[in-house]
Amino acid sequence: MKAGSRVYSTVTKVEGPLIVVDGVEGIGYGEVAEVIMPSGEKRLGQVLESRTSRAIVQVFGGTRDLDTDVTSVRFSGETMKIPLAEDMLGRIFDGVAQPLDGGEPVIPEVIRDIHGTPINPYSREFPRDSIQTGLSVVDGMNTLVRGQKLPLFSGSGLPHNLLAAQIARQAKVTGQEEGFAVVFAAMGITHEEASFFLKDFRSTGALSRAVIFQNLADDPAIERIITPRLALTTAEYFAFTRGMHVLVILTDLTNYCEALREIAAAREEVPGRRGYPGYMYTDLASIFERAGRIHNREGSITQLPILTMPDDDITHPVPDLTGYITEGQIVLSRDLHRKGIYPPINVLPCLSRLMQGGIGPGRTREDHAEVNSQLYAAYAEGIRIKGLVAVIGEEGLSDTDRAYLRFSDRFEREFVQQGLHEDRSFVATLDRAWDLLALLPRKELKRIDTKWIEKYHPAYRERSS
Repeated sequence: MKAGSRVYSTVTKVEGPLIVVDGVEGIGYGEVAEVIMPSGEKRLGQVLESRTSRAIVQVFGGTRDLDTDVTSVRFSGETMKIPLAEDMLGRIFDGVAQPLDGGEPVIPEVIRDIHGTPINPYSREFPRDSIQTGLSVVDGMNTLVRGQKLPLFSGSGLPHNLLAAQIARQAKVTGQEEGFAVVFAAMGITHEEASFFLKDFRSTGALSRAVIFQNLADDPAIERIITPRLALTTAEYFAFTRGMHVLVILTDLTNYCEALREIAAAREEVPGRRGYPGYMYTDLASIFERAGRIHNREGSITQLPILTMPDDDITHPVPDLTGYITEGQIVLSRDLHRKGIYPPINVLPCLSRLMQGGIGPGRTREDHAEVNSQLYAAYAEGIRIKGLVAVIGEEGLSDTDRAYLRFSDRFEREFVQQGLHEDRSFVATLDRAWDLLALLPRKELKRIDTKWIEKYHPAYRERSS
């Protein structure tokens, strides 16, 4: 019998979600363990630390009702794996990949380690081509590119769940008949939020092309450590084995980081910023860096992680470290939310670093890059003038200043704002942008080539028609 498959009844300590097993031999880091409770219940665990004769195991089902005298632990000798198959599409699983939809367990086509295989940097292909979300403020201003990781920074009480559901429902690749799927992983969400997501996925038909993993707020926090890895391993199967373009939505990464902090505290590690472990950057990178494209492979993995910023603080360790690893950010605004604007995305602090590779002729439209630049400049000028008006009033404003004020107001109401079930194409978004830019004097459109103005400006379109 393998040393790793032996059963030990030497649990000596319980600390939060962790147990200490002494007198072990040949136990490896990351090995799967089965914790057998006094009642006969079996809970899944994983080796977090392995020494000469001691193993520290994190118990995913929690350590309640555990009696060290009669609890035993069976080590499997293998790392944690997930069974994968194409018929996972349309299925709902819990945070440890057990079916929640009443269906049978997955009959595997392949079984893979949930930690994945790192992509060789030489094999990575630069992310190109876009994913259309149907949201003008994303598609027009911060285009999501296939293979990108673009986080969404939110705050408590802001409608990030509505936004996540809308993107999952509307996202698509355009111009090609290619397979597209959504892998949705929710961590630490309430029963109300879970009910909302499932109802939305089912009622709109989006569930047929999605795989859902959900870890609820009253589930053991320790399970949140593996939920995103289950989702990403599933995404890698559909992307690189099945050749599909996969959008992975992870919500809420802040809950994931809280679980990391809980484990670190139980292990009595020296805390880093605000009590989070010092290795949190590396841990988050192990999740985010699983997005991308591979040379000579058809599929791609695009990540849209969602995280809430405690006290709306963008310098909090979770958003701060996320910003270093990912390729931009989308930021929700409480001020826009108070104005009743949905989605309340403030475009000024937003950024999509890979946008330029995913837009333009053959991808979105030839005028996209210059229209985007002009919209940013005009909206920023309008916000600047609003601040000036608050100090000196409108009496001293020029006609051009007033035009920028009108532009900024209508930009928020007509471009940023849209219905919860309104799905705009790239062309519709850019045409709407031109209608707004027509509010400005022609001489102010300094960032757009004359040929695009004469082709797309409403005044020229009307003249030609």
